[in-house]
Amino acid sequence: MHMSMQIPFRLPGVHWTVSELTDYVRDLFENDLQMHDVAVIGELSNVSRPQSGHVYFSLKDKESTIQCVMWRSVAARLVYFPHDGDRVIVYGHVTIYPSGGRYQLYASMVESVGVGDLLVQTEILKDKLASEGLFESDNKKTLPSLPATIAIVTSSSGAAYHDMLNVINRRWPIAKVQLIPTSVQGTEAPVEIVDALNAADNVNADVILLGRGGGDAEDLAAFNSEDVIRSISATKTPIVTGIGHETDFTLADLAADVRAPTPSAAAEIATPDHHLLRQKIHSDLEKISEAVVYKIQISSLRLDEINSMLQALSPVNAIQTARQKLNHLYSTCVSDIRNSIYRKRLTLEKFDHLLDSLGPNATLNRGYAIVTRAGTTQTISDSSVVSKGQLLDVLVEKGKFEVEVGRVISEE
Repeated sequence: MHMSMQIPFRLPGVHWTVSELTDYVRDLFENDLQMHDVAVIGELSNVSRPQSGHVYFSLKDKESTIQCVMWRSVAARLVYFPHDGDRVIVYGHVTIYPSGGRYQLYASMVESVGVGDLLVQTEILKDKLASEGLFESDNKKTLPSLPATIAIVTSSSGAAYHDMLNVINRRWPIAKVQLIPTSVQGTEAPVEIVDALNAADNVNADVILLGRGGGDAEDLAAFNSEDVIRSISATKTPIVTGIGHETDFTLADLAADVRAPTPSAAAEIATPDHHLLRQKIHSDLEKISEAVVYKIQISSLRLDEINSMLQALSPVNAIQTARQKLNHLYSTCVSDIRNSIYRKRLTLEKFDHLLDSLGPNATLNRGYAIVTRAGTTQTISDSSVVSKGQLLDVLVEKGKFEVEVGRVISEE
C-alpha cells in the first residue's frame, strides 16, 4: 500500500543536489507502509558488535545483499544472538541512510529460521496466559527471609543442582535442602517438571528453586510449556527460577514469584548470608545494650536534677551559695588589684628599658663615640664645622681622650 506523494516539479536544466535526491528517495521509503514492517529471510554475514552495543550485519541471498543495523536497546533484549552463516528472519523497517546514500534494514528482531515456529507459538501462549492474569505482580508470593527447608527442582546430574547447592551451603548452611529430580529438556520434561513441582509443594518447603543450565530455545522449550506455567502459578510455595544464562528468558520466569538470571543467582536470592546475619545480630545487640545504658544514664541524670532542685530550695544552700559568691567576689577583687599592680610594674620596666636604650650610654656600649669641642659639651655631627688643628674631646664607653684634627674629609 502506498501513500500519495507529490513529485517535486523540476524546470528543464535545473539539477538535483545529492542531498535532495537522497531525501526524495528516503521519502519514498518512509511513505510506503510496506517498508515500515518487513520480514526478510536470508543468511547472515559480517556480524559485528562494537563497544557502542549496536549490532551491524549483512543479510544476503544468492543474488542480493542488504545492510542491517540493530540498535543497542533492541540488541539487549535478544534471546537469540545472530552469528555469521545463520539463516534467519529479520524484522524491521527499511529506509535510506543519508550519509552513505544506501538503503538499510533497521532490525527490531532477529529470529532463527530453525526455531521461528517455536518462538511464535511461545508468544501466542504468552499472550494467552497474560490475559488470564498468570503473570500479574499482584499474584507474586513473598520469599521467606530465613528459609528452613529449600526444595530444588532440577536434573540431579546437571551442573545447575551443584551450583545451587554450593551457594546454599556457603550462604545458609543450616537450611535443609531437598532435591526433587526431573528431566529439564525433551518431550517428557514438561510432565516430569509438573510432577516435581507438585511434589515440592507438598514437602513443607519454605521456597522452591526451579532451574537448569543454559541452552538454545529448543533446549528450554519445557519451561515454555503451558502445563509447567500453570503448575508454577498454582503452587502455594514461593518459587524462584534460575533458568539458563542471563540472556535466557522463558515463560516460567514470568510466572515465578522471582526470576534470577542463573541457577546460582536463584540460590543467592533465596538465602540470606549467614555471615552478614551474624554481624547484624551483633550490631543489633550492641544497639540494644547502648539503648539500655543510655536510658539508665538519662534516668540517673533526671534523678540528680531532682536532687539538685530540692537542694536549691533549702535556705542552708542559699546561705552557702551567698557565702560562696562573697568569697568569689573577694578573691576576684584581690586578684584584679594584684594583676593591675603587676601590669603597671611591667609598663614601668618597659619604659625604663626604653629610656636606657635611647640614652647616650647605650650608644657608647655599642662601640660608638661622642665627639665634642674641647672643653665644651657641644657635639660634633658635621665634618664641615671642624678645621685642621682644632682640638676635640672624644667620649667612649670607658673614659675620654683629646684629639687634634689632622685632616678634614668632606661628606662627599
